[in-house]
Amino acid sequence: MVGWALFREDMVTVTGKAVSYQSSENVTREFCGTCGTGLFYRNSAFFPGMVDIQTATLDDQSVLPPTIHVQFAEAAPWMAGAHELPKFERYPEH
Repeated sequence: MVGWALFREDMVTVTGKAVSYQSSENVTREFCGTCGTGLFYRNSAFFPGMVDIQTATLDDQSVLPPTIHVQFAEAAPWMAGAHELPKFERYPEH
């Protein structure tokens, strides 16, 4: 699972250099060249002139909270109840 926020490319300024990988005919994925963290997704067929940004990479993740689930048709069968699982601030004790 990953959170995304879609922006017009002209609204996005990137500091640093991302590494690109063309994963299919119309799709380019971009990653941090140092640590490999996924950053951007571009699909020229579905989202021309747009860039999808992984919201977990933002300095302040609270500015873009999720509002919908997308591609839920491919969700794992256990996903419907995932938000009801126990939550821990850090690793639980053994």
